[in-house]
Amino acid sequence: MMERCLAGRRPQDLRHPGSGMEFGVFDHLDRGNLPLQDFYEARLKLIEAYDQTGFYAYHVAEHHSTPLGMAPSPSVFLAAVAQRTRRLRFGPLVYALPLHHPLRLIEEICMLDQLSGGRLEIGFGRGSSPAEISLYGQDPAEAQRIYAEALDLILQGLSEGRLNFQGEFFSFDNVPMELEPLQKPHPPVWYGVHSVESAERAAHKGLSVVSLDTAHETRSFADRYRKVWREVGGDSHGMPKIGISRFIVIAESDQEALSVARRAYTIWRRSFYHLYQLRGGAPAHPRPWNFDELIETGQAIAGTPERATAFLQSELTESTATYIVGQFAFGDLSLVESLRSVELFTRYVVPTLEEWMKDKMNHEG
Repeated sequence: MMERCLAGRRPQDLRHPGSGMEFGVFDHLDRGNLPLQDFYEARLKLIEAYDQTGFYAYHVAEHHSTPLGMAPSPSVFLAAVAQRTRRLRFGPLVYALPLHHPLRLIEEICMLDQLSGGRLEIGFGRGSSPAEISLYGQDPAEAQRIYAEALDLILQGLSEGRLNFQGEFFSFDNVPMELEPLQKPHPPVWYGVHSVESAERAAHKGLSVVSLDTAHETRSFADRYRKVWREVGGDSHGMPKIGISRFIVIAESDQEALSVARRAYTIWRRSFYHLYQLRGGAPAHPRPWNFDELIETGQAIAGTPERATAFLQSELTESTATYIVGQFAFGDLSLVESLRSVELFTRYVVPTLEEWMKDKMNHEG
């Protein structure tokens, strides 16, 4: 019933120009309790719903040797997404650059952008897990330097017909670039921020950013980003997106939403810590023990549409973000449970937030 309801929604239902707000989706693609083939198919059906209800973009994480991520090759999964959607933009958040050969990644990016009709959004990072980087024989201590060099190299390769590059880790001499992206000079680029320093680096390069941290922390990142953006001559009307990501579970009652979210988060957190428990170490950004603690940090909401709306209004006000990135599928949430959150979010939460933001902008302007 809900799938039929979503199928009848028009994409522009979620696109209200003039508010300065857009809505996207973040997905670890962490494994629940389904056989893998069924898991992929269920997620693709959910992504079709994101497309039908007009979300701006779908962002998928890259992880290896852990149930936290069943898209260790984001390009492969996103090729399927490209064929199952029509308007939804999509991309990795992020490609872990120390684990990719730049030349191969340039070619994959070009193919995805062409196959999707120019809907690719590309996120790059150094990789969040030293254990995963080590599995590929790379030194985690070099990850940041590899990332910085590979990013410059990849952007050059996407925008030029010949690749000439000499660096510490990579060297290319007059390599012909037979493939090219549909979007020129290349698809929009994203970066995950966890500090004011990373926000500053992103602003210098004109990258859109997403924060998974608290609203207070995100505000400091956003303030630094905007300051640097202005200093380098950026146009305020053309500023890249500043996003904030939150776990979102919505139901007809607070009790029902909380019950579902608590159950699913237990599974998700187990996956998050899986590789650390096997190989030692600790994540740079630990996660709370339970969903109630996650709510207390401001990084999640479970409740009715009214409660979700009030929460997101508060988060947007404090963080000054312009892009809400919801995590609607995690742990053992079923397709029906995730579809319900998407339906209630797009039907009730989004229009209210859009009107609230337009009123806020008119008042401030």
